[in-house]
Amino acid sequence: MMSRLLSAITQVPFFLSIGVLCLFLRCKEAPKETEGISKPPNVVLIFTDDQGYNDVGVYGADDIATPHLDQMAKEGTILTSYYSAQAVCSASRAGILTGCYPNRIGIHNALGPGNTHGINASETTLAEMLKTQGYATAIFGKWHLGHQKEFLPTRHGFDEWFGIPYSNDMWPYHPQQGPVFNFPDLPLYENETVIDTLEEQSQLTTQITERSVDFINRNKDNPFFLYVPHPQPHVPLFVSDKFKGKSNRGLYGDVIMEIDWSVGQILTALKANGLEENTIVIFTSDNGPWLSYGNHAGSAYPLREGKGTAWEGGQREPFIIKYPKLIPSGKVIAEPVMAIDILPTIAEETGASLPKNIIDGKSVLKLLTGETDTGPQEAYFFYYRVNELFGVRYGKWKLYFPHRYRTMDGMELGKDGLPGDYRMIDMEEIELYDVQNDVSETNNVASKHPEIVAKIKLLANDMRSRLGDSLLELEGTETREAGQME
Repeated sequence: MMSRLLSAITQVPFFLSIGVLCLFLRCKEAPKETEGISKPPNVVLIFTDDQGYNDVGVYGADDIATPHLDQMAKEGTILTSYYSAQAVCSASRAGILTGCYPNRIGIHNALGPGNTHGINASETTLAEMLKTQGYATAIFGKWHLGHQKEFLPTRHGFDEWFGIPYSNDMWPYHPQQGPVFNFPDLPLYENETVIDTLEEQSQLTTQITERSVDFINRNKDNPFFLYVPHPQPHVPLFVSDKFKGKSNRGLYGDVIMEIDWSVGQILTALKANGLEENTIVIFTSDNGPWLSYGNHAGSAYPLREGKGTAWEGGQREPFIIKYPKLIPSGKVIAEPVMAIDILPTIAEETGASLPKNIIDGKSVLKLLTGETDTGPQEAYFFYYRVNELFGVRYGKWKLYFPHRYRTMDGMELGKDGLPGDYRMIDMEEIELYDVQNDVSETNNVASKHPEIVAKIKLLANDMRSRLGDSLLELEGTETREAGQME
């Protein structure tokens, strides 16, 4: 064909010959120029369980090797003021998957085998939103938004599921602790079928990783959403032989090293399939460390407290995002962002429509790309338990309303799988902290900044009118019911 074209070119004037040749070459090269760009980006969300702020190298861990996460941070962007939606398992997952404060949609605390409710079918998950754009969707890991059939992930936008329905300690024989739950052994699901009951989980991280890599390989030619909510490092801790004894922080560190390996396997699969540039990869955790477990818990250092509290250690989490096509490498963002913002951010980049129901999150895409250095939210609200408004983050300020919280301060920590006992503290007055300059929340400055306290009170009253506050026995006008068993 080329020889016939060249012969024809010799029969026309020179300037026309050049034009014809350039047109031919552009037509041949065009597919390469648009390859991987015309497709919407793939999305990979890796979500750990009870991992502390200080449990990744780039966030200060010097006794756990996390080379893959550290490299991901170098090639992407990290957030240093990212908050989970709530400081407990189910509520946190509800927030990141729906873009809503969990109490807006009726999901509180951690759902267990005895609960008869779950995420409502009327709510739109990330998976359901992306399926409207033609995405293949999968979840490999822990669901924890209802374990009855109508609440399973395959009923909420996911094509595939392999994993467990709730936390890995919700079974009768918690290692070294005795029969603390009177329910059947931990079920392992394949889609909607229980394929095994787990007496131990040392291979689960590896199995989740292998499923994730296989899903990427099978869907390399289609846009996909891969959700990897690891059951670890929630107690009881399990690790495979390939990482046992490898870290300098005992079994907990070994578990984090295996999760880091898993991240590396997923990133390698994306690169091997030519998907690295056009895939949004996010790594974060559901809440802070379960401090009562001592050496089987993570570290939130230098943050205050951990899981189950509204203090920074309960909800400020590591967050690394890599998207070479659009997000700069080696960047650190200190502006506050919360899990509720992830769904609208992904919606903006993928062209998906936002849910019809009211959501609380706002897109932070322009913040992530560097187009702006200011987040879209005026404030973030920290709820816990059943609709109790504990605190508000407003700019560099964090205000706490009077409430009761738990602490391990002054208490004996648990060890080797056994928990210690918390003590309870009653906060009786409003407290205010400059969490930009006092990240450990040691200096209450409420009396010095009455104007800030007054402003945050107004913001809180507006939110209470919409979402309620059981601390003040107020019901909101915008809350929605969780799903109930049929």
